[in-house]
Amino acid sequence: MRIVTLALNVPGPLAAKRWVEHGATVIKVEPPGGDPLDIYCANWCVDLNQGQQRQTIDLKSSEGKEALAVLLSTADLLLTAQRPAVLERLGLGWSALQEKYPKLSHLAVVGYLAPNENEAGHDLTYQASLGLLAPPAMPRTLMADMAGGERAALEGMALLMARQAGEDGQQVFVALSEAAEYMAQPLAYGLTHEKGLLAGKNPVYSLYETASGWVAIAALEPHFSARLKKELELTELSHESLGAKLKKQTATEWFEWAKELDIPLAVVKD
Repeated sequence: MRIVTLALNVPGPLAAKRWVEHGATVIKVEPPGGDPLDIYCANWCVDLNQGQQRQTIDLKSSEGKEALAVLLSTADLLLTAQRPAVLERLGLGWSALQEKYPKLSHLAVVGYLAPNENEAGHDLTYQASLGLLAPPAMPRTLMADMAGGERAALEGMALLMARQAGEDGQQVFVALSEAAEYMAQPLAYGLTHEKGLLAGKNPVYSLYETASGWVAIAALEPHFSARLKKELELTELSHESLGAKLKKQTATEWFEWAKELDIPLAVVKD
């Protein structure tokens, strides 16, 4: 399967990386300025784009448009991460693609679905609008981008399967805001809300300071919590009783102890 991608930064290249891993040929078209990710995180950019055939093409020039047309003429799937209005200006709107390449499918990674598909957004704003931030702390991962990349990989696989089955080209949108909303379900349903079961209120699913460092305990299942209580020789499992006991050894020592007893415990990495 041959895929042409115009997607820069994270979500698109992440999806393309999955396709390369499954044996697809991926040709990545970059503007003369290159991929911005190569500027602010070069080592990750190298990893995400490994296995892709990278070409520099100026899509605003007539020569560039002709070069892209040659690539699309033999492609099964086009991946983009530009807003629809930008694609229209480049002559890559869906009607134009269908007319020229009826067998080509188009997977468009956007910020929002219609009618807001041309609104600006980024991972930080998607998370903020869903209540996933605790200011002033910044998020430790690009959750919307990563989730959107995985969803794009899955949707792309479906389009390629349809292409292999002989179907005409289809267009599918993957919205990063929607991917973030999908990942926010535990909060929306109350599990990770400040009073939720998985928000630290439950003593067997919480964080604890030790003699040196912190540990995370996730002994939710009855057999895990019973074993934890027994091995620590506690009469009850509470934040107070666990906190006092865990202060007696270091995080690394508790990790080795829990590993031997098959109790879900991990050192909180600094």
